[in-house]
Order: sequence, then C-alpha cells, then structure tokens
Amino acid sequence: MDAVYPVIAVVLAYLAGSLSFAVVVSRLMGLADPRTYGSKNPGATNVLRSGSKAAAVVTLLLDALKGWLPVVLLAGWGHHWGLGDGTVAMAGLAAFLGHLWPVFFRFQGGKGVATAAGVILAFEPWLGLASLATWLIVAFFFRYSSLASIVTAVFAPVYYLFGSGVAWDAPGMKVLALAVMAVLLVWRHAENINRLVAGKESRLGARK
Repeated sequence: MDAVYPVIAVVLAYLAGSLSFAVVVSRLMGLADPRTYGSKNPGATNVLRSGSKAAAVVTLLLDALKGWLPVVLLAGWGHHWGLGDGTVAMAGLAAFLGHLWPVFFRFQGGKGVATAAGVILAFEPWLGLASLATWLIVAFFFRYSSLASIVTAVFAPVYYLFGSGVAWDAPGMKVLALAVMAVLLVWRHAENINRLVAGKESRLGARK
C-alpha cells in the first residue's frame, strides 16, 4: 500500500495544476475568455491584456498557489506516509504539467510561468526570491514578460545547484524537476522567441 501513496500524491498535484484560473477568474469577473484574444494563452499576462489588473493579479496568485501548495503540503506532512523529497519534487513537476496540459480544459493550458514560480518558491524560499529578482530585473529593463520568464527558467536550476550543492540523490530530484520545467518553459515560449527576434513581441502592459 505504501507504494501507492507517491502515485496518489503526484496525481492529486497534477489535478490541482489542471485548474486553469485564467479561464475561471475571467468567467467569474465577466471578462472575455483569455484563449480568444492576445496570445490566446490562459495565463496572467494575457489576462492583463483584457484591461483588468485585478483579474490578472488574482490569476497570477492562484496559478502560483496551485504549484506552491502541493509541494508545501507534502514537504510538511508527507513523511507520515513515507513520502520523501523525490515525491515532493515529482509532485511539483506534476502540478506544473497540469497547468500545461489540464485535464479539465481539454489539455489546452498555459505556459506555466506562475505555476513554476510557485513550485520554485516551495522548493526553497531563497530560490524563489532569486528567481523573482531575476524576472523583475529582466522585465524592468526589457519590458518583455516572455524574455524574463525564459531567462528565469534557465537560471533557476543553476541557482539551485550552486546554492544547495546537492548530490544526485533524493534532493537532486528537485534539480531534475527544475530542469524539465525550464526546458518545457522555453519550448512553450517558442513563438515568443520568434517574435522577440523579429521585434514583434508585445511588451508588458500592452492591451489586447
């Protein structure tokens, strides 16, 4: 039975990640479906293009929360069911994957930036702060959310390796989770990268 607990934990984390709050919040606040305008990405940055900063902030916080909460719960109480750092790491990755491919929304999800941020913060608070600082610095100077997200995603596993000095054991599973999230985040931003190169990417604060 003990072998089932990690599977249950990871599945529940995936289901939590599958809650697309950009769509839910937009519906509750009477806004257009974020999948129908702008980048058509169900995420906070695209919701901001609706003109509602409140909706964008709520979406951002809830998307981050669904990545943060499963990791924190497992890290705090998972040991009661024999769940270690490996399960914690995989649960964080599962929540992120749920945002990208949500079972509740026909597997059509967002790019996962806020959810990844929540996972990163839950892994290590100092890592979350370092990643947030990186995002803010890049976003402030270049005004591109996509560029800031890409740079932050690439640097997060590097920060963790140098900051923790972990060996390739159970804690090292967090490095694997961070690396996979980084690769997927860059991949999900392929169109943004093309627009950045062409000088056609939308800047922060641009309306739909």
